[in-house]
Amino acid sequence: MFLPAGSRDEKGMAVSSRSHVMEEFRKVATLRGYKEISTPVVEYATTFTNKHVGMKLQEMMKWFNAEGEIEVLRPDWTTAIARALSTEEKRPQKWVYQGSVFKRNMPGVEYHQAGVEIIHLPELMGESESLLMAQSVLKELGVNNSLIELGHTGIYESLANELQLTCTDAERLRHAMHDKKKDEVYQIAKDNGSKETASEMAALVDAFGTMDIITEYEERWKDRDSILSILQHIKKLAQILQQSGSGEILIDLGRVKNLPYYSGIMFRGFLPESGGVCFSGGRYDRLYEQFGKSISAVGLAFDIEVLANQIKESDERQRICIIAGEESLAYAEQLRASFENCIVDVQPEQMDKGNYTKILEIKTSNGEFEVIEK
Repeated sequence: MFLPAGSRDEKGMAVSSRSHVMEEFRKVATLRGYKEISTPVVEYATTFTNKHVGMKLQEMMKWFNAEGEIEVLRPDWTTAIARALSTEEKRPQKWVYQGSVFKRNMPGVEYHQAGVEIIHLPELMGESESLLMAQSVLKELGVNNSLIELGHTGIYESLANELQLTCTDAERLRHAMHDKKKDEVYQIAKDNGSKETASEMAALVDAFGTMDIITEYEERWKDRDSILSILQHIKKLAQILQQSGSGEILIDLGRVKNLPYYSGIMFRGFLPESGGVCFSGGRYDRLYEQFGKSISAVGLAFDIEVLANQIKESDERQRICIIAGEESLAYAEQLRASFENCIVDVQPEQMDKGNYTKILEIKTSNGEFEVIEK
């Protein structure tokens, strides 16, 4: 039997590594005072395609229900959790989730995530908690040299608002900035505004690097009060992370959001050796506007597959094989109990010795069981 395109079976180390990541994540979350939340796998499409979220229906796993409404497999945790929390009382809350999202626009259908959603906390406190929690998870997994990248939606948007952009050109400009196409960014901006603004937009493509970028642009934009306050906010967050022992902090002032609901700080975690993005997230206060709410909200999601690939198989426990027949299965189970904290595998015949520290065979002699080491 075959599977649909994008679906896959997983076995052995791939499954156990993912389970290990999720166990460590849950342990850290519990110790940091988070509560668990889960949402249905099946949701109405409009939960994700409305103007506040802006996800594309063609990228979802979808069908029509008996009433003619479109239902989808959950494509996004943050939106689903916002729906679930929209009626909660207004008090600081920290939630964690683990589970799958389903999308057609990537090389696969099902993606495993674990993440945090924090609401009703002051901005800086919620953002730092998200990132410090992420650092704690990575530390538990033995990942000690990750990089954190900080950006902010307000910088690009502040400059883009100075341009007279049609919807089409606005989308072209956002894509060009996302792809770091400096010449294209300059040309689109110049065609829809002044050369000065176009030059500032194009410069954002290269506004990436260490904390020195902040210092440089504080001087460059000293007369732009709104952007200056954003830079100072990023600096405060970076200082909290550095004082808490986080690794290297990178700044990308040209980051653009990939979903409409992001509305402030955005961040990503990178693994330097592979370049993989192990977590991403940011502030999404605007997401709650669809429920008539004004809520401080921030969160991030871990890519479980990326983290699972960092796990090395290093179980130092003894592996013991007990060879038994039908008549000695009960005795083999008693024998298993004598090997505390060992991996004990009962098999009907001798296995490859290379897989085991010790191989024992149960034989019957004069009606009694005898254990022989192979």
